[in-house]
Amino acid sequence: MKALQTLIFIFITSIVSSQNQDINSVLGFDEYLGYVKQFHPIVKQANLIIDESQAKLMKSRGAFDPKVEVDYERKKFKNTEYFDRLNGIFKIPTWFGVELKGTFEQNSGDFLNPEAFVPNDGLYSAGLAVPLAEGLLINDRMASLKQARLFTEQAKADRDILVNTILFDASLVYFKWLQAYNELLLFESFLTNAELRFKGVERGAEVGENAQIDVVEARIAVNNRKLSLEKSKVKLIKASLELSGFLWLDNNIPVELQPDIIPDINSEPIVDGIFNINQIQTENLTIDTHPKLLSLDYKIKSLEVDRRLKANRLLPTIDLEYNFLTEDPDISRSFNTATYKSGLNISFPLFLRKERGDLKLAKLKVQDVNFERDATRVTLENKINALRQELDSYVLQNDITDKMVQDYTRMLEAEERKFQLGESSLFLVNSRESKLIDSQLKAIELQNKFFSTKAKLFNSLAINPNL
Repeated sequence: MKALQTLIFIFITSIVSSQNQDINSVLGFDEYLGYVKQFHPIVKQANLIIDESQAKLMKSRGAFDPKVEVDYERKKFKNTEYFDRLNGIFKIPTWFGVELKGTFEQNSGDFLNPEAFVPNDGLYSAGLAVPLAEGLLINDRMASLKQARLFTEQAKADRDILVNTILFDASLVYFKWLQAYNELLLFESFLTNAELRFKGVERGAEVGENAQIDVVEARIAVNNRKLSLEKSKVKLIKASLELSGFLWLDNNIPVELQPDIIPDINSEPIVDGIFNINQIQTENLTIDTHPKLLSLDYKIKSLEVDRRLKANRLLPTIDLEYNFLTEDPDISRSFNTATYKSGLNISFPLFLRKERGDLKLAKLKVQDVNFERDATRVTLENKINALRQELDSYVLQNDITDKMVQDYTRMLEAEERKFQLGESSLFLVNSRESKLIDSQLKAIELQNKFFSTKAKLFNSLAINPNL
């Protein structure tokens, strides 16, 4: 229900009252990534990889489909029937290269080749063709089907990588939007403080408690805060427009983020939950199931199938065909070894230079991808370890920054009390306030870097969360 309310406020804000906008105008990080994963065109494009792999698998399975062939020829010239030939064949390819075959042959005519003479009702045959060497354990049909199955699994891993990448890019944009919004809140708060201070100094100058130069200095502080606020508004608008590029409707319609939609300023628990940071930070983390490594594993297996096929072609071609012949296929005993048609085909290249070259190239491809996998594994491990250490450092930096903000806040409060008692100057108050603003801006920037590093760790592991 909450996700639906947020979506309504993104798309139909013009018909919602301002009171409801105040309640439902927060776009949470989890809801935002849920929209991206469900509707973004690149995510849909990534899912097409699965459809493509399934289509290729169907295509490769088609090589094992039964086939019917009919060959009919007739020649008649000057009232003479030279020949009338009908040859029908039904073939069933099987896994280990064996092909089952049934035929029907019926020929007639005055000028038939003697070997084509068959009974008037035709001649039936049933038999099989078997490769005894090359093509028995593996052939083109078997290799294509195995590779298509492996490609389907590889496509799933590649899809996860693409989806993770778009979610990573979307996350960085959300964090930039959150940073711009926090800076806007900061400058709005300090503008209010500066305006209150300016009014107080102005009233003090009217009764002679403050010098006129203090009024000028207070007005300068107000204008500086206004200028900073306007810059933060522009920054927020740009971040909002960039964020809109990741928001789409189901019909591939882009959505413009409305001005009343704001980010969730308490996003850290949600970010940690989506990125699974607690589990990632454990020492026994394994990357064996990383989609990139899985993709390379499936690629290696596919190349191994190709290598086995190339090695099989070093064997001689020995094709044996045997068919039982009968005039009456309805009687099973009519098939016997006394009537048959058989054949044997043997061929073997003398030097095998083409076959040996193909095998060597296949082996080199396997070695190349193995090297790539080893390098990728080491790179991923180093990157993940570096990011985990960086996250640990950001935890310490956040703690230090928070303490600095607290100390600057206490110093500003003390300086304001002294100013009210006439023991300090407006210059020192503005100076303390500027230091506090700088420290809070650093804290906001540090939070952005902290979140971005978590996103990088999420991206380095290519996690595809359920949203």
